[in-house]
Amino acid sequence: MEYIEIAGAGKKVSRLIKGTDYFFHDTYEKAATNLDAFLAIGGNTVDTAHIYCGGQSEEVLGRYMKEHGNRDQMVILTKGAHHDQNGPRVNADAIRKDLTESLERLQTEHVELYALHRDDPNMPVAAILEALNEHIESGKIGAIGASNWTWQRLEEANAYAASHGLKGFTFSSPNLSLAKANEPFWAGCVSADAETLAWHEQTKLPLLSWSSQARGFFTGRFTPEVRDNADLVRVFYSDGNWERLRRAGELAASKNTTAIQIALAYVLNQSFPTCALIGAQNQAELLSCDEGSRITLTSEEIAWIDLASEIKPAGV
Repeated sequence: MEYIEIAGAGKKVSRLIKGTDYFFHDTYEKAATNLDAFLAIGGNTVDTAHIYCGGQSEEVLGRYMKEHGNRDQMVILTKGAHHDQNGPRVNADAIRKDLTESLERLQTEHVELYALHRDDPNMPVAAILEALNEHIESGKIGAIGASNWTWQRLEEANAYAASHGLKGFTFSSPNLSLAKANEPFWAGCVSADAETLAWHEQTKLPLLSWSSQARGFFTGRFTPEVRDNADLVRVFYSDGNWERLRRAGELAASKNTTAIQIALAYVLNQSFPTCALIGAQNQAELLSCDEGSRITLTSEEIAWIDLASEIKPAGV
């Protein structure tokens, strides 16, 4: 397993990050088995959120760490200030409330990585950063980041932090995948476009991608005629993505691997630090991700499978 550094985290962060949005109390043994297997391949970073599974995701993770006595081995990424039925909640009170509850559920006094789950463009970055820095200073948070923020808002926030002696965002977590989203998964979600990637290349800000494998688009189970997954059809079905799938399959054949492993390698072979959030729920899926994380792609191969070049790389 490879790792990256995120300023403020205090620990190295595994390139593969284990998703937990299926952790429920009544399937605790499955969650524990999956976490055991993830740690066994060298993974150490786990993604959760205040809203996942109605709070059970964090509670199950907290129980697991307590029973196994391995909190010190883990890097926890949790998220808060998600909107509710009344609208945006990116404010000091919501951040404090969600963080307090998350720490209680996780049975820990701090998290290495804390991200705002959504943005509220109407909320000044000054108020947001001042609220987050209060919790950094108290020791409850190591590094702060933003999930589903545009690069423009990230840049604005970090410029404010730099000019006011505050800690800024040291990671971002949008969707990044080889398949390009036609529209947001959910309202307020952000997918990394070409401008976003160029900004990350310039700043070298680490990007932790959710839906890094496009929710199974590259598994081979989907074709233009198979339309039983409405969300996948809405978000990923496009002529461009079918061509990306075809090219990923062709490149995979030349490397004796699979298209979905090529899709994962695409995320992990960017020109700036990246991690991939993975949803593996069994040993076969986890081993596929582990193998995919070890694939090296050249810049020419990345450009070709991403339709940025028509020149086929040698060997394909």
